[in-house]
Parts: sequence; structure tokens; C-alpha cells
Amino acid sequence: MRRVDDLHVLNMTPLIPPRTLKERLPIDETATNTVVEARETIKRILRREDPRLLLVVGPCSIHDTSSAIEYAERLYQAHCQFQDRLFIVMRVYLEKPRTTTGWRGFINDPDLDDSCDMNAGLSKARELLLHINSMGLPTATEMLDPISPQYISDLVSMTGIGARTVESQTHRAMASGLSMPVGYKNSTDGNIQVAVNAYLAAISSHSFLGVTQDGIGCVVKTAGNPDGMIILRGSRSAGLSRPNYDADSVAQTEAKLQAAGLTPAIMIDCSHANANYDYTRQEEIWNTVLDQYLGERPAVIGMMIESHLHEGKQAIAADRSQLRYGVSITDACVSWETTERMLHNAYTAMAALTTDVPA
Repeated sequence: MRRVDDLHVLNMTPLIPPRTLKERLPIDETATNTVVEARETIKRILRREDPRLLLVVGPCSIHDTSSAIEYAERLYQAHCQFQDRLFIVMRVYLEKPRTTTGWRGFINDPDLDDSCDMNAGLSKARELLLHINSMGLPTATEMLDPISPQYISDLVSMTGIGARTVESQTHRAMASGLSMPVGYKNSTDGNIQVAVNAYLAAISSHSFLGVTQDGIGCVVKTAGNPDGMIILRGSRSAGLSRPNYDADSVAQTEAKLQAAGLTPAIMIDCSHANANYDYTRQEEIWNTVLDQYLGERPAVIGMMIESHLHEGKQAIAADRSQLRYGVSITDACVSWETTERMLHNAYTAMAALTTDVPA
């Protein structure tokens, strides 16, 4: 009899069960407190019960744990220093969606060589998240693969559904079962209603295929996730980028959320198409949001930037020892020095808007 399945599959490597990895790298009390308290804080910000500005700050993607930890140590100091007016969460993006092909992130290919040792990637990703949360610094990431949350979601305080997956039923169903607030990005062509629809869908109960903590295939039934926001990241079509952090776009997004019966909560992504993929424009957009929206647009609850130890980006070198330390290998980032200045500016701008932060 002729073969009819797995015709294009080269091999299948068993994955370590989530429970086994968590037993090997268990969450400690400090990290647990970081996650629980951060999730509750973010929920209060979304509901306007906490007047602080929510900021997601960090590398476009993680590719080197040493530079990520050094960055986290610096950001933790800012998290503590500015905590009465700003709530800072580190961007720890471990999976990367691709329009066509390219490096798909630290979980998928931790050695940057197409070996795709995902068992090692999941382990290293969990170890890094555990380290950062144990400092007391909360983390945010994009959930891309519907299986990976079982391995890392207990160490994540906020997540995002990206522009390429926001219309995916699988990702909407997954978001409905996640334990933390979710940000829904507008689609790559700028469609905001798609993100609102994703938010609405994720509030509802869903059933989908997944894995248990023991790695066994199962049907996952969710209760729905009520905690969400829309992330405006601009649009790109026919090679042209258009921003959507302007007043009209924010007002339209707010109106769409209200029409859907959702509490308006909008985060501005200062990178991607909003910056026309020019990392040096992130600070300009950041300051525009601070100047124009915070007083008159209560729907804008936060911002996101791509930032690393050093500015710019680099290609993945054949000789990995030639990679420059603390420089992004995906989207270009602003430097730590620029990030510090941006955080100081946000802290100063928030002075006139914040009162006492709820305990």
C-alpha cells in the first residue's frame, strides 16, 4: 500500500512535557509574587483604577540570555525608581512570526543555526523568565505557538497577539484561556476592527486542541479572558507605512471599543509601522503621545518600545562569536541611554496626572 501521510515530514522529535520542565525549573515565591501582583496591577490600569502609565520596554527579540539579563538588571532599577508614576514591564519576546522566512525566535532556534532545538529553547526561555521575575521585574511576551504557553505562561504578566495572527481563530481561542491580560495588535494592513473582534472573541468560552501539563493531546475548554487592550502599531501596505497613533486613529479605536461594549484601553506601539521601521523615530512618537494624549485621551493607557543595550540591529553572522553584544538581530532598537531619557520624560510628564497610586 502506498504511503499517504507525513510525505513532507523529515522527522518528529518528542517534546519534554510541560510538567517535567516546570519541575526542573520551578517557579519560586518571589517570581510568583511578581507575576500575581503585576497581572493585578495591569488589570487595574486597564480599568482606570491605577493612574500609572503602562510601559512595555525591551528588545525586539531575545537571542542572548547574557545581554537580556544585563538589560533586565538595568530596567529593574528603572522599574523601582519610577514605580509611583510608571508601571514598567520588560518585553521578553521569545517567538517571532515571519511574513515569509527568517529566524523564528529563541524558543524555536536558540542556537541561531537552523538546528531548531526547541527542547533547549523552551528550557532556556523558562530559565530566563524565571531569572527576570525573581528579580522582581514582570515580563511580557507574544504568544505565537498554541503549545508554548503551557511551558512559560506562569512567568508572564502580559502577552500580545501579533498583527499577523490577530485574525487567527486558533490564537483568539488560545487568548481566551490565557491567565494574564492580552494586547491585540491591529493587523499589518492597519485594520483595527480585526483587533477589536479578536478581543471580543477571546472574552467568550472556546474549545480547542492542546496539550496537558503531561504533554498529552487534549481538548482545552476555556472560560474566556475579560482582560484586554488594543495595541496600535501602524500599517504597511504595498511597501508604504502609515502610522495610527494620531488623534483620529485613537478616537476611531476608542469608538470601536465602546461600540463593542468594551472598556477603551489602547497601547501605542512606538515601533514597527508607526515609526516607518526607523528605530530612531521611537522617541519622537513616545514624546508625541506624552504631549498630546495623556491629558485628553484617557483611553491611551500605555506605550511599547523596542530597546536594547545598544542601538540598531545586526545580521546573524555565520560565526556567532562575531555577533555584537547587546545589539538586536531582528528589528532595530534604541539604546539603553535613549531608553533612560524616554523613561525620565514619561515620569516627568506623568507628574501632573497621577495622584496616589492604589495600594
